[in-house]
Amino acid sequence: MEFSFERLEVWKKSRLLVKDVYHVTVPFPEKEKYGLTNQIRRAIVSVSSNIAEGSTRQSTKEKARFYEVAFGSLIEVLNQLIIATDLEYLPIIELNYIRPQIEEVGRMLNALHKSTQNKVSL
Repeated sequence: MEFSFERLEVWKKSRLLVKDVYHVTVPFPEKEKYGLTNQIRRAIVSVSSNIAEGSTRQSTKEKARFYEVAFGSLIEVLNQLIIATDLEYLPIIELNYIRPQIEEVGRMLNALHKSTQNKVSL
C-alpha cells in the first residue's frame, strides 16, 4: 500500500535533502553533537514529517497548517546552516550545494500551501 504523501514530489525531494543535511553535518565538532548538529537534523526531518502528516488531514485548513510548519522548519535549517558556516563548521561550498535544494523545496511547499489555501476559499 502506498500513502498519498509518498506520491508528493516535494516529500521525495525533502527526503533527499535530509540525506544531504545529515551528510554535511557529520564533520561538525563532537561538542555540537547535542547542540547545533542535533537541532539541524531534527528540523530537517521535521520538514518531510510535516509534509507527510499534513497530507493525511481531511481539513484543508489543517493541511495548510502542517505545510506552514514544514516551511518554517526548512527556513530554520537554512538559518542554522548559515550559522554553522559562520562558525566554520560547514564549508561555504557545502552551503552553496544545499541552498538551492532548500530553495526548491521551499518553492514547492509554497505552491502546495497555496493550492490548499485556494481550496479553503472555495
